[in-house]
Amino acid sequence: MPRRSDALDRATPEAIAVAALRILDEEGPQGLSFRTLADRLDVSHATVQRRCVDLAGLLDLCTEHLAAQLPEIPAGTDWAEATEQRFRALYRLLTAHPGLLVLRGGRPWLGRQLLARLVEPALADSVAAGMTVAEAITAYRRMYLLTLGSAAFVDHRDPAGATAASRAALAALDPEEFPVLSGGMPEVLPVLTDHEVYHGALRQLIEAARPAT
Repeated sequence: MPRRSDALDRATPEAIAVAALRILDEEGPQGLSFRTLADRLDVSHATVQRRCVDLAGLLDLCTEHLAAQLPEIPAGTDWAEATEQRFRALYRLLTAHPGLLVLRGGRPWLGRQLLARLVEPALADSVAAGMTVAEAITAYRRMYLLTLGSAAFVDHRDPAGATAASRAALAALDPEEFPVLSGGMPEVLPVLTDHEVYHGALRQLIEAARPAT
């Protein structure tokens, strides 16, 4: 029987987040529970629950772990370049862990790491570039929602599977009722998993929000 101190050493917030994300990536959202997480860490169910309290607390640990990986943009970086770097980095993290997005659903992401490494510096840079606070938060919100939606819309870790599922759904449509979708399948399908759709939309939002100089 492991000593309680040993168990707590293995169940640090960082270790819990890493193990939970691995379960989500390997088994999907349905595979994550306090019991599977405890087994992975070789600790008791109660030990994990003391650290997280509930599923919301566990998901907060996971998002904070990921947010800590967001880049720190050097001072003096062009506003548009800094904005694109921040949101592209967030997009990469989210598309790498689709199971986390599924479980979080519409819950807000308000952890300290995300606020400190993304939200606050993004808003501060926008205000410094000449936006009002209202303009800055509106621009941020548009880019944030674009990023979340683009990452959650399809499992980018399995583009072949996503394409196959979409192809089957489109093939079942009545061509007379859906002539564009049925007839344009070769053009429609590649766009569904193309990361450039997100990158292009992000650049458009950035250009539209660029402060006048």
